[in-house]
Amino acid sequence: MDEPILTAVPAPGPTGRGDEARAPAGPLSAVWLGRVAYRPAWALQKRLAAERAAGRVGDCLLLLEHEPVLTLGRHADPSHVLVPPEVLARRGIDLVRVERGGEVTYHGPGQLVAYPIVALADRGIGIRAFVRILEAALAATCAAFGVEAGPRAGHPGCWCDPDGPLPRKVGALGLRVERGVTYHGIALNVDLDLAPFDLIDPCGLPGLRSTSIAAELARVGRRDPAPSIVEAAWHFAHALAEGLGTELAPAPPNARFVRADGGAAAGIDGGQDWSTEHVAPAVGSPDDVPATSGGPDAVRRARAG
Repeated sequence: MDEPILTAVPAPGPTGRGDEARAPAGPLSAVWLGRVAYRPAWALQKRLAAERAAGRVGDCLLLLEHEPVLTLGRHADPSHVLVPPEVLARRGIDLVRVERGGEVTYHGPGQLVAYPIVALADRGIGIRAFVRILEAALAATCAAFGVEAGPRAGHPGCWCDPDGPLPRKVGALGLRVERGVTYHGIALNVDLDLAPFDLIDPCGLPGLRSTSIAAELARVGRRDPAPSIVEAAWHFAHALAEGLGTELAPAPPNARFVRADGGAAAGIDGGQDWSTEHVAPAVGSPDDVPATSGGPDAVRRARAG
């Protein structure tokens, strides 16, 4: 069984510190950040989680892809990284230990990463139900592009052929919950080089087979082009919003994430410091991206469970 994918800090009691009035749950705001180095995105999601807990922003979803990086969960065993640091350095792969649950995983170009900043209690959702909603949204996104996938008992995430002789992991999941607010999130392999997964035991499972939407389409002889990361991002965002029983928010005219130098979210620079001051989480979903097909019923069932 996988290392637990959740780490949680209990929310303060009604008389404890941090019981500020939160912003109403409302719609889910989402923003596409493009390709981002890991550490500035990590800092941004922690800032937003603190802002959400303090009631200064609503629930939001960061959508992006990362430069090559291995992340280790809070209690992850470093022996599941199979090569020494100098090999990672030669390949331009960073190594970062973070506070989420779970073991080692790889992020890189061609993989969708989504960080939901969600106050669970405000939506009447527990941690385990939220994990099921994320897994259903991952499966719905795969289905939208012709790939059948779903949960695998005892192994969080999203799998192709989960109950068959050759289960293959297409989506990973690891969360942190502080003051009742989630951060970290999911990674969905869309169309990426799978070779870096050979440098690790993904999710702490020696011999685990990693796959992608593109690889699964090729596996069955489909010539459909793999979706772009942006297409996959907005399908996932719609599926997650439906699973939460809400909508994606329209973008307010002045809504944007800003860098410390005042730059807008598009083209986030990995070397920049990001600030949430005077920021409303924004949605940048194109109007022509429909709600995720092939998965609404699964998402609703996850929420009901």
